[in-house]
Amino acid sequence: MPFTLIDAQFIPFLVAITLLSVSPGVDTLLVIRNTARGGLRDGIATSVAICCGLFVHATVSALGISLILLQSAWAFNALKLAGAAYLIWLGVSSLMAARRGTPLPVKGVMQNAAPVPLWQPIKEGLLSNVLNPKTVVFYMAFLPQFIAPTDPALLKSLWLASIHFVIANVWQISVVLMIGGASKWLASARFAQTLNAATGAVLVMFGLRLALEQRPV
Repeated sequence: MPFTLIDAQFIPFLVAITLLSVSPGVDTLLVIRNTARGGLRDGIATSVAICCGLFVHATVSALGISLILLQSAWAFNALKLAGAAYLIWLGVSSLMAARRGTPLPVKGVMQNAAPVPLWQPIKEGLLSNVLNPKTVVFYMAFLPQFIAPTDPALLKSLWLASIHFVIANVWQISVVLMIGGASKWLASARFAQTLNAATGAVLVMFGLRLALEQRPV
């Protein structure tokens, strides 16, 4: 069934999703951390992987699996705890790096640093998004407002997710480029220790808050 790509709801959606994308959160924090750790390559890979998770959520939402998760306390809590545990694990990893106090392996500055394999930032970005139940809830509540009853739900959801994909990547890759331009600072052991400690503490805090949150009614 055909549907209109640009309809009366497109501009409100564009404004709302842009404001959402530039709001500070776990995604931006992870992009900053991985850019500092592995340079532009890791930052861009993290951003693209995070945004690929949006298509998973759009598909899940359109197929109604989100509704099952929201109605099943066991399923929702399992997803929530998995996401919380992953965030805490990322945070603890950063705190351990801060405790060691070693400089970040910024590409082009530390020539002898062994870069992490490309799959690592991709895995971290994708899992941090897919395991985030807040995104499940958000897409379930948000996307239907911009899908007409006559629209094919899956196709329209994927189209809206693709707009979100582009906008979020533009913002996050801009952050990557800004961080990448500060490579001399990032090569400092003191700066690396401070950044790892700060991002680790915030990631652990996000994870604990997610784990302790009550299931939405």
